[in-house]
Amino acid sequence: MNVETHKETLGFQAEVTQLLDLMIHSLYSNKEIFLRELISNASDAADKLRFEALADGALYEADPELKIRVSYDKAARTITISDNGIGMTRQEVIDNIGTIAKSGTKEFLQALSGDQRKDANLIGQFGVGFYSSFIVADKVTLISRKAGLGPEHGVHWESDGTGEYTLENLEKSGRGTDVILHLREDEDDLLDGYSLRTIIRKYSDHITLPIVMPVEKSDSMDTSDTSDTSVDEEKTDEPAAATEETVNKASALWARPRNDITDEEYNEFYKHVAHDFTEPLARVHSRMEGKYEYTLLLYIPSHAPFDLWQRDSRHGVKLYVRRIFIMDDAEQLMPTYLRFVRGVIDSNDLPLNVSREILQHSKIIESIKAGAVKKVLGLLKDMASNEPDKYATFWKEFGRALKEGVAEDSANKEALAKLLRFSSTFSTGETEDVGLDDYIGRMKEGQDKLYYITADGYAAAKNSPLLEVFRKKGVEVLLLSELIDNWVVSNLFEYGGKQLQSVGRGEVDLADLEDTEEKEQQQKAATEFKDLVERIKATLSDKVKDVRVTNRLTSSPACLVADEYDMDASMVRLFKAAGQKVPTTKPILEINPQHTLVARLKDETDEQRFGDWTHILFDQAMLSEGEQLEDPVGFVNRLNSLLVALSERS
Repeated sequence: MNVETHKETLGFQAEVTQLLDLMIHSLYSNKEIFLRELISNASDAADKLRFEALADGALYEADPELKIRVSYDKAARTITISDNGIGMTRQEVIDNIGTIAKSGTKEFLQALSGDQRKDANLIGQFGVGFYSSFIVADKVTLISRKAGLGPEHGVHWESDGTGEYTLENLEKSGRGTDVILHLREDEDDLLDGYSLRTIIRKYSDHITLPIVMPVEKSDSMDTSDTSDTSVDEEKTDEPAAATEETVNKASALWARPRNDITDEEYNEFYKHVAHDFTEPLARVHSRMEGKYEYTLLLYIPSHAPFDLWQRDSRHGVKLYVRRIFIMDDAEQLMPTYLRFVRGVIDSNDLPLNVSREILQHSKIIESIKAGAVKKVLGLLKDMASNEPDKYATFWKEFGRALKEGVAEDSANKEALAKLLRFSSTFSTGETEDVGLDDYIGRMKEGQDKLYYITADGYAAAKNSPLLEVFRKKGVEVLLLSELIDNWVVSNLFEYGGKQLQSVGRGEVDLADLEDTEEKEQQQKAATEFKDLVERIKATLSDKVKDVRVTNRLTSSPACLVADEYDMDASMVRLFKAAGQKVPTTKPILEINPQHTLVARLKDETDEQRFGDWTHILFDQAMLSEGEQLEDPVGFVNRLNSLLVALSERS
């Protein structure tokens, strides 16, 4: 069959060129991973074919036995990794090889520092995939043909990794993809069957497909362990010598007993399913039996992926049915707030032809999801209790995502609340290391609420005047300075039988922590400043709901608080930033009778000056809350006028 050749030379996406250069120089000491990555890609291609063939069996093209072949040619100095999986069209080759079709690329490149050790870890988190070929090869050839298309639809891709690649059509009889690595001059140690077998068994023993290599007669090949080796024989009338042998165990790792699996095998399987270069932080492997039977092997990564906060970020749980791959990115198996979890779930009860639409309404999936979530939260609970340093690492990477669960997952709200960590007035810094149980354990005698403050940043929360009386009395306050914290406290009303109370909403009731003298002083101040309160209320009638003498300030002259059933200022700002309509409410102004400015205002008889001081007092309180002034020029003019008047008096 004649093939119409269409050859063209194309340039890599700029990010690919940067990545290739960094990988060649930063990952050289870990060069063995190229084979793991290419085998992993081949395994994914076979899984995709198996899934597509559930609906169209003709895609197998009379070749239903899926496998991965690895071979080498010393004379040509090449290593070839071949699969008979789904294959690629010409456009898919351009999309998958010529570009980095993955969200988070920009953030990834910005994080690179030029430090080889640090960059190697970052590259591993991002996923190296096909591009790892150039760690050991100075030229890579890829030949592919999409399953279901004719032989004339073969595609030939080739590049030396320096910025361009060539693409042309050719005839390819079998479906799938061949990756041919033309090794660099100093990589001859890889042109050896024993070396390649060792790398495969080290990194890819868990791959469920057979990874086969030609049988070698050399005595250098390790043939001592034949327990997991199978031989593919040609189907002839006469017995023939074996030509290929299976190198890996080719069994589903998650289906094996836990006691038979080493930590190294668990970690390598994680790197395969997560396309990660680093080892996982923790794992849970369990077989669930009951109404529905399924096995799960789930991992917590050590680092957050670069696309964790992007809307199109992918979930990381693969779905299998009776050890047959069904789909990647099965978002129905894990809630959004646990989107960082990686691993596999294998069901015995789902049909093989399950679709994403069926998953959305499946009671089996609902049960599996509920069980998987409990296992993950149980894993995190054990980590928090028994390995606090490791949990601190987890919280730094994924804490904000976990906070989403308080609003998203009401069934597990209590379990999630136990896992939450915050900064507080008792913390030494900005690090979120205070759990709600820690807070309750430190509550003062007579304290019946868990106090918190929300603000637009750590400094704004820590330095808020609303905390003054709490610091004076040694009462701990949680400092909530992230946007997601507003959603947490709007959905978490109590914990451990204790109500969560904002220090910026309603009146502060610390009566059980006050002595008789303090109560008498407050009552006396409320009486003495009653007239001032009324004058201020009249002056600010269009700006405040009420004015009252404070019991929460010790050094600041005034503060603004929300009424008990109104949203506090930070929540209002959050809704407005999201484009949501917010009911118009006015704050309550609290004045500190112990402050010199308030005492002077009490005796001010000049109405003009009284009005200016009152508006300045209100605007200062607004600024302390992180609010923008409606009339900043008016504030400056009033302040300057009063400063001039004061200077003239002196």
